[in-house]
Amino acid sequence: MKILLVCMEYDYGDRSRGRSYEYYNFFESLKSTGYDVELFDYMEELRRLGKAAMNDALLDRVTAMKPDVAIFSLYTDQLTPEAVDKVRDHTQTLCFFHDDTWRVDFSRFWAPHFHYFTSPDFESKRKYERLGMHHSLHMPFGVNEVRYKPLDLEKKYDVSFVGAWHPYREWLIKRLEKAGISVYVAGYRWPNGIVAHEEMVKIFNESRINLNLSNSTSWDVRFLASSPRALLNRLRSKKSVEQLKARHFEINACRAFQLSYYVDGLERCYRLGEEMAIYLDPDDLVEKVRYYLDDDALRNRMAGAAYERTMSEHTYAKRFARVFSEMGQPQNFKSV
Repeated sequence: MKILLVCMEYDYGDRSRGRSYEYYNFFESLKSTGYDVELFDYMEELRRLGKAAMNDALLDRVTAMKPDVAIFSLYTDQLTPEAVDKVRDHTQTLCFFHDDTWRVDFSRFWAPHFHYFTSPDFESKRKYERLGMHHSLHMPFGVNEVRYKPLDLEKKYDVSFVGAWHPYREWLIKRLEKAGISVYVAGYRWPNGIVAHEEMVKIFNESRINLNLSNSTSWDVRFLASSPRALLNRLRSKKSVEQLKARHFEINACRAFQLSYYVDGLERCYRLGEEMAIYLDPDDLVEKVRYYLDDDALRNRMAGAAYERTMSEHTYAKRFARVFSEMGQPQNFKSV
């Protein structure tokens, strides 16, 4: 089975930020599990050719390669609907909408231009069918278990967080530090900066507690009163809905303990309180960190259970196998 993956090879199209999520998790997972996959990096081609020529180049690639499926991961307006429609005339098309819980207008605009599209929302099929769209497929984030794995390293950090800077995340971390809890932080726009993928996996393995902090804007009055920037961010941000994200699966795939914000659907993936821990509000976050830091055996037991669940249910090999089956495509994975 031949697949053309239409996505950015680098994170947000920026080489300095390293390879993209789609490259590590879609391209590498499909390659390693037996599919003939080629990548069309529309951001690099856009820089090289310009928008119109890049869209023409995409169609040329499709007609030359003749893939069984073209899989898209969109960013903003790099691709044109006309080009995508022409691709659809030559091969089956699938688009990933991983942020459709808050990029609602964007997803609804693009969905009719593909044979199938995905959503991580457990209620997505019902929601889209009410809009007359009957070609949605439920596909949560997952994990490439080759990239995210246990490393059997000594614990170096009590608490860590890896992820992009956000004012609400910064506020939560400062609350922990004021409570006497040291947090190692890395990621885009933090002082420690972006870490390489391999270093991020090491941090997960070396941390007693890995925080998974929301970047949806909060209405907590303490946060809003903390600075003018906090209030301004809340008023400007469109991202006000919590979402099940990749990090929920990536930390667990490292057999590392995770303390996460709650999001609807998380309990359908893991047993909360048995396989991973959640906090309900900023005060609960402080208390939960203290509670779990005091119990090594409990953390290790929960991390082990989350790892087993992740390997049995949440790898991208399994995600793609199910989606391709629903699309009527053959199943030729080496290991599912």
